[in-house]
Formats: sequence, structure tokens, C-alpha cells
Amino acid sequence: MIVAAILLGAYVIDLAIGDPRSLPHPVVGMGHAIRKLEKPLRGLAGRQWFGKITGSSPTEDAEPGDRALKIVGIAFPFLLAGGSFAIVWLLLYMLARIHPWLAYAIEAWLIATTIATKGLADAGMDIYRLLKQGDLPKARYSLSMIVGRDTDKLNEGEVTRGAVETVAENIVDAILSPLFFALIGGAPLAMAYRAVNTLDSMVGYKNEKYLHLGWASARFDDVANWVPARLSALFIAIASFALRLPFKRPIRTVARYAKLHPSPNSGFPESAVAGSLGIQLGGINYYKGVISDRARMGEPLNPLEAEHIRLTVKLMYACSAIFVVVLAIAAIIIW
Repeated sequence: MIVAAILLGAYVIDLAIGDPRSLPHPVVGMGHAIRKLEKPLRGLAGRQWFGKITGSSPTEDAEPGDRALKIVGIAFPFLLAGGSFAIVWLLLYMLARIHPWLAYAIEAWLIATTIATKGLADAGMDIYRLLKQGDLPKARYSLSMIVGRDTDKLNEGEVTRGAVETVAENIVDAILSPLFFALIGGAPLAMAYRAVNTLDSMVGYKNEKYLHLGWASARFDDVANWVPARLSALFIAIASFALRLPFKRPIRTVARYAKLHPSPNSGFPESAVAGSLGIQLGGINYYKGVISDRARMGEPLNPLEAEHIRLTVKLMYACSAIFVVVLAIAAIIIW
């Protein structure tokens, strides 16, 4: 019963206050830790003795070898996720020694910091309102704050697509996954997941700088999100039914299109939302002027317009609320 109350309490806390800037946020600390760790890990990979051990000696310009970078890159998720788990576990253990209810309250707050239902909705609705006001330049700028693609030349439909894709994808990363791990291992495991996800967002890129150093972080994130991503398709379909949207089409769309996404997980929530709304996601994006042609997901039954952002936010709210209630029931049964 306590675990169910903590999960529901964490969700309500996030809905009520989101991530106020006046309060310290663990993800900020994780970002600082990642930046601090990167230099010594690169330095270790560049050591001559380490290169000999790994069979990947530094290149002529003293840069670490690819294999050495991959090996030290494994330390990133172990150090950050393991450290986050240990710190939160120790904190809750000490608080429980003072009073169990103090530990329960802090655990609910800590789990709330790992989810971002309100923040995700606010970001999407800000873009929606700007588009409805006809302020396309500001809508482009607001979108640029939450995506990596170039936004300065996007029309209303493309701005809408960017917002819908981001909200849909983050249903998993920002809500379902941390709640899923909170059910299994409380705030310590939820915080460890958030550490892995933060690592992926900072070093999990397939570019020259992080291709080798960040590979383990990206793979850990893929593994962590594997189950929640697939659950998202089911819960988006249930949410569609609750909102009187087509609920069979999301499952059919997922079955046909999810595997086409370059990510092993993001295609599930994105294609489910596309199916529910009768829109097509994916297409051509530009990243610092470089073209990226993403697979199309869903049938373009309806042209993309600002209203689809609002509907996606409604789906996100309904999906997350149903999910946390199901988790709370599961917690009562299991614990």
C-alpha cells in the first residue's frame, strides 16, 4: 500500500508543481557530474599503458584510440547510474532511521523529479498557443528549446510535427520509464534510470566526439526503455479509447511502422500517437544544415496542424494517468 501511495503521490506532485527553478534538481547535478567525468575518462583512454592493455594505442596526435574510448565509456553509466542509486538509497535509509514517514515523503518527491508530465505538457502547449496566435517565429524558437533539429525555416505543419514527435517520444523517457523503475526499485532505481537517460542525452550521440565514448550510455538507455516503450503503445491505445479517439488504429500503426524508426524504442510511442490522430510523422529534418530523412510513420489521413499538439498533450496526460493507476494497483498486489 505504501509503494502505491508513493507512486501516486509522486505523480500528483509533478502534476502540481513540475520542476520549479527555485528547487534543486537532481538532473542538474547529473549534468555537472557528466562534464566532470568526461575529461578524466578521456585522459585514461589516452594513457599509453591503457592503450597497450586494450590493444588500442593513442594515435599520432595523442588522441585516444577508438577501442580505448569504448572501454572507458562503459564506466559512464556504471559510475553515474550506480552512484545515483547509492546516494538516494543511503539518503532514504538515513531518513528512515529518523522516521519512516519522512523517508516516504522524500521518496515521493525524488521520484517526482524523475518524471516531467507537467513540463512536457507546458512545452507542447506553449508551441500550440503561439501557433494559434499566428506567431510562427516564436513558435519556431520555442520548438528549438526542446529539439535538436534546425527550426528557423519550418512552416506550421513542420513545427507541429516537431512538437508532436517530441511529446510522443518523451511519454516514455520522461514519464513511463521512471515510473516503471520506481515500481521495481523505488526512488533509487528511478534516479538511476534518470542518470542513464541524462547520459544518453549528453553523450549518446553518433558524432565524431561521442561515437565511441558514448556508445555504452546510448545502449544502456536503449535497454532501459525497451519494456516501457512497448508498453507505451498499449497505454496510448487505451488512452485513445478513453478520449474517444480511434483505439485500434494505434496498434495497427505500431505493428507496421514502429520498426522503421532509427531508434529501437522511439518508434513505438510516435507511431501510436500518429495512428491515434490519423497523421503522419517522420520526414526530412535538418541538423546544423545536414539533412536527415526519417522514415514516415502513420497514414496522412489529416494534415498536420496546431490542434494535433493539443491532442497529443491530452493523450500524454491520459496515458500517464492510466499507467500510474495500473502501477499503483500492481504495487498493492506485489508489495
